[in-house]
Amino acid sequence: MAVALALAYRRLLSPWRTAPREPEPEPGYVVDRASFARRVAPLDGALYTLWAACWTLASARSFYGYMLKQTGGEWSAPLDDVFIHFDYARATAQGHPFEWVAGNGYSSGNTSLLYPFVLAAGYLAGFTGTRIMVWAAIVAATCVFGTLLFARRLLVFPEARPDTWSRASSYLLPPVMLGIGALDWSLWSGMEIALFMATWAAAMAAYFALLRAAPDRAIRRAWVLGAWGAVMIVTRPEAVTTIAVLGLAAAYLLRRTLGAARTFGVLVGAGLPGVVTVATQSIANRVLTGEWAASGAIVKLAVYNPFLSGEEKLADYLFNLKYEILRNTEYHFTDVPAYGILLPALAFAALAVPRTRHVGAILWAQIVGWALIVAFNGQVRWQNERYTMPAVAWLLLAAAVGASGLMRRTGRPNTVAIVVVGALIAQAVGVATRTPGTNPELRLAWWMAIGAGAAGALALTLWPVRIACVAAALVLAHVHQAPNLRGQRWFFGRASRNIRDQHVVAGRWIAKQEPHRVLVGDAGALMYASGKPGLDIIGLGGYAHLPFARAGVQGLPATLELLEHVPPSDRPDLLAIYPTWWGVLPTWFSSDVIARFPVEGNVICGGYEDVVYTADWHLLGTGARVRSLPESETVRDEVDVADLLSERDHGYRAPARGGWTDMKILADPKEPAADLFDGGRRISPSLAETFTLHSLDARRTAHLVVRSAPEKNTTVHVRIHDADVATLEFERTDGWVERTAEIPAGVVLQDLDVTLVNSGPGDFVDYHVWVTQ
Repeated sequence: MAVALALAYRRLLSPWRTAPREPEPEPGYVVDRASFARRVAPLDGALYTLWAACWTLASARSFYGYMLKQTGGEWSAPLDDVFIHFDYARATAQGHPFEWVAGNGYSSGNTSLLYPFVLAAGYLAGFTGTRIMVWAAIVAATCVFGTLLFARRLLVFPEARPDTWSRASSYLLPPVMLGIGALDWSLWSGMEIALFMATWAAAMAAYFALLRAAPDRAIRRAWVLGAWGAVMIVTRPEAVTTIAVLGLAAAYLLRRTLGAARTFGVLVGAGLPGVVTVATQSIANRVLTGEWAASGAIVKLAVYNPFLSGEEKLADYLFNLKYEILRNTEYHFTDVPAYGILLPALAFAALAVPRTRHVGAILWAQIVGWALIVAFNGQVRWQNERYTMPAVAWLLLAAAVGASGLMRRTGRPNTVAIVVVGALIAQAVGVATRTPGTNPELRLAWWMAIGAGAAGALALTLWPVRIACVAAALVLAHVHQAPNLRGQRWFFGRASRNIRDQHVVAGRWIAKQEPHRVLVGDAGALMYASGKPGLDIIGLGGYAHLPFARAGVQGLPATLELLEHVPPSDRPDLLAIYPTWWGVLPTWFSSDVIARFPVEGNVICGGYEDVVYTADWHLLGTGARVRSLPESETVRDEVDVADLLSERDHGYRAPARGGWTDMKILADPKEPAADLFDGGRRISPSLAETFTLHSLDARRTAHLVVRSAPEKNTTVHVRIHDADVATLEFERTDGWVERTAEIPAGVVLQDLDVTLVNSGPGDFVDYHVWVTQ
């Protein structure tokens, strides 16, 4: 694969290979650069290829070496989510693509659609068991190496005839890009970040090829760009903003050359494949799971949380966005927050220097687009901030480009741009030097910040000053990143050991027990190492099209109600979970603890120990039957509240600021020696729930039976088609009660629109509603 990339790089260079010619000398140079260029140019491609390969292998070896040292020579991964990819890859290799476990059915829980297919190729080639991580490492190294090769050509000297300085300064790319420990951690983690960067490099190649294309070939080149955009999207869905930047930039730059019609054709060619890809995935999700969104989005994005208000969702988004910026600049980039602005400052310089402004603008637009869309993801704060790492990689590439531009003798930056950037940098330094533990806020007066920017602009007009500033910035960034890089290597090894010691060891033990199915809350290594069928109650795994992701967001009661739809013969016979995550689940629905798998020195696992229980589901379904059936009547329809399938079938709508799920196990009113389990929703005073019941005989008296377990006295008004017809009084009790309301024949239709309004004073928890005639 490395040879193929080297050949591709050679091919990429071929259009610009011309007979050596004497370049125009720049004033002030004494060295005969033309002569030097003639001697070195023939070796330049091979030297850079070797340079990039050495940096790639050295970085990979340092991280994997720490891992193997910690694990005693066994391959592992620093994230359980890596093994989710491995689960999907194994199922793909077994002929079940888009399935978490072969036989569970289609799942949208793997955010990267392409990566499991890449991993499946290795699985089929013999990289089975934990050795699949070796294949993931090969893929990552190949992709990082390829990205460095293409980035040199496309980012440092995209012009047709690169000069000596362009070639020389391009050697900054590997050390700058691989010099941030957090980015290296993600690239080598086994996640799809390295693969995504390779697809991005290919899309950038298509973008520059489009800009250089003859007018009659521009639209065809745009479709090539669009195709690579679609590949990016199926690797990471956040890439919709990335391809949008490239498509819009190409159309803007070519608008005068191509004219209106062809410019529109460029926009269509660059954007339509990505639009079709997103639409196709959404339609497949809707048809096969009942949800337009992927399970990962439902689980991780606050916009899908039914219990947050619009203001709370916005606050969560803004917090995530601020976290992205500060976590990287004040933590991952440096050991001293004040120095975290050095690399972003160099990246901004790419915008200030005219020669690098185009590339800098493209990279910064992609950085901003990625940051804005990733901020929707509540998981951005976890897993070593891996979701932000593509933007970090682009920022580092922009920093290398900015450094190259500033150090040119003719690279005098735009004065206005430097003043603006300098003012922003001064403010950022002020924020970074705030008292530890205080909220970030602007601490400098704007006149002071602008003055600092003006002083910087004046100083940078001098080439020796620019050389000194860039050199100092690079050296200081390296010095203050070195401790972080060491820490990230150690963290990588320890996290990999944690995953191996807990999840992989537990999975291997589970395999020996020969369970029919295992319920898990971590959908990765436990299932991969056991090789057994599973049921993921978080919802990333998927099972028989049941909406476990949506239920997980609603709460454990909704998940347990959904489990009632799993055939008893196919329900998990083992629970392998963190007991601290799941409240009463192991207490109510297990009969015994059969194994514990603790992890010492935990830095990544979700709890101190995985606990394996014998599952006991005998209480599921005990609440399905009405206990207070009116005499001589039969049940015509029912709403099992908190059961998402039943709610969906009846158009159930919880109140906008309520409807939290709840559940109880109490004595059966008909058989006091037996228990009855049911889940429901909590309706606060002054709030209401609505639903529609079906299959009634119109104009015939009916009865509504409502089950609750009142914690306080409360009154519930029954409205049928917006007309009050009855009142239900609930008094505090320690057991189940079922209250009956008569519905006059005059308001009964075949479909009955019901509203239950809680007028208080206590909460009303609705567990089940039946209509009888």
